[in-house]
Amino acid sequence: MARPKIVAEKRKILGRKVKKLRREGILPANLFGKKIKSQALQVSQKELLEVFEKMGETGLIDLAVDKQKARPVLISSLQVDPVTGSSLHVDFHQVDLEEKTVVAVPIELIGTSPVIEKDEGVLVQPLLEVEVEALPQQLPDHLEADVSVLTKLNDAVRVSDLKVGKEVEIKAEKNEIVVKVGALREEEVAPVATEEAGVEEKGEGEEGKEIEEKKEEKEEKVETQKSSS
Repeated sequence: MARPKIVAEKRKILGRKVKKLRREGILPANLFGKKIKSQALQVSQKELLEVFEKMGETGLIDLAVDKQKARPVLISSLQVDPVTGSSLHVDFHQVDLEEKTVVAVPIELIGTSPVIEKDEGVLVQPLLEVEVEALPQQLPDHLEADVSVLTKLNDAVRVSDLKVGKEVEIKAEKNEIVVKVGALREEEVAPVATEEAGVEEKGEGEEGKEIEEKKEEKEEKVETQKSSS
């Protein structure tokens, strides 16, 4: 199966001036890799997004720069504006097809936990992706975590439970938790008023009234003494 191809050009516009490129539908890019000099490039934003949607960050792509021979690359990262959602910059990682490389692979949850079905807990996923090492052509596009094995509170799927082929090595700690069953948050219960509570409140009120009366009597005595002097 032929790899998707992206055509790029060397970029002369740098710094803040790249905003002009984005307005024209052109995305600033960089190419880096082992034994090559980093290059500033530019690509069609539309073309890039179409390929990225299919290949993600683990699929091999052929990148042709200024009509040169296409080279195998991975989309290392795609920067997106957190407010507008528009693409800002893309990095291409040139790889050697004969050398293993390390990339972050997303983890997808499959199956249904009985605990969740009974509404007795919630799924908590602290690990959304994991680094793996493999030859570029053998990189998985994602790993799967089966949550159907989580049958009680605090059950967890760990890195060691993730299934990969012999050609793929997971770089994370084997005991690290991928997803677990957490407790439902307890609802705060408002205190219920009782007759006994009402009596206590009344008693506190009477005690307060008695203290206030004693205070007034003391003030009257002081005033009387001042008048006498």
